[in-house]
Amino acid sequence: MPASLSKGSSSTALRDLPVLLVAVVWGSSFLAVQRVAEPGTVVAMLVLRFGLVLPLLGAVAWRALRRLRRAEWLGGAALGLVLSGIFLLETYGAVHTSATNAGLIISLAMVLTPLGESALGRTAPPRAFLAAAGLAVLGVVLLTGDGGLRAPSLGDLLVLGAALVRSAYVLAMARTRALRDTDMLAVTWVQLATATGVFAVVALSVGPAPWTVARSYGAGQWAWLLHLSLFCTLFAFFVQMWAVRATSPSRVSLLLGTEPLWAAVFGITVAGNRMGPLALLGGALVLVATEWGRRTAPVARPAGDGDGTGAEVAVAAGAGEQGREPTPA
Repeated sequence: MPASLSKGSSSTALRDLPVLLVAVVWGSSFLAVQRVAEPGTVVAMLVLRFGLVLPLLGAVAWRALRRLRRAEWLGGAALGLVLSGIFLLETYGAVHTSATNAGLIISLAMVLTPLGESALGRTAPPRAFLAAAGLAVLGVVLLTGDGGLRAPSLGDLLVLGAALVRSAYVLAMARTRALRDTDMLAVTWVQLATATGVFAVVALSVGPAPWTVARSYGAGQWAWLLHLSLFCTLFAFFVQMWAVRATSPSRVSLLLGTEPLWAAVFGITVAGNRMGPLALLGGALVLVATEWGRRTAPVARPAGDGDGTGAEVAVAAGAGEQGREPTPA
């Protein structure tokens, strides 16, 4: 092999590795949530999780934040309210279902978003994409019912709701003219700060206070919380900012699209999730369908609007979530 080709392959692998690590840590986020939160402490945990991130992200974004116009602050705050709903649905869902189910169901946002884009643009999506969407639905039915006629659990439905709201959020972000050409770092901070403010207000009347939950955590829980804050949020955000400039958007999207696979790996090997044969088949169908849908999704978008990159990164920064397809998103 020519030395130039060998060197190029090595360079590509080095650029891909951090992005793949982001997919891995996102896949672990559902398990991490289950380690640090119970149904009664979800809101307090969210305050702690993002309260740790905001000062660090704000210090980096300070100059960009000072340049934001009033309309950009308001636009970011409005989208932050929607973002808070996504986090609440997804996190409550994660503590009411298995880590494997949560990671696979949330990946449906990759299929739902292009469907919404086609509906808003009044264009018919490609037949191959519709087939992928149908396959994804079948996979979820098999996954959540384990092949039987049982209704999905509360947690499954909450995560599905998060996927729907996430799709609506991405579409709204792409059409928010006030945020066109706005610094991505600054608008992400505004959205996460708004979402954290919502959690702090809700925490006043729902569950124990964040500082009470913080005092109750042992070393293991603090390690998981720091994992969520520093790796699933801060590390993921900055890797994406670097990756969209260092490699192609399609390559980043492909690597990050392995997140539900890693969620299943962590759920089965670490959390001990047990899946029957038909549930395993359903999970496999979801993985295949979301990747098929990613490759065949319509790419048209309204002229003059933003590309949605900031929206996806904002979700991704908050989640293990969601992130998800941050580039071209």
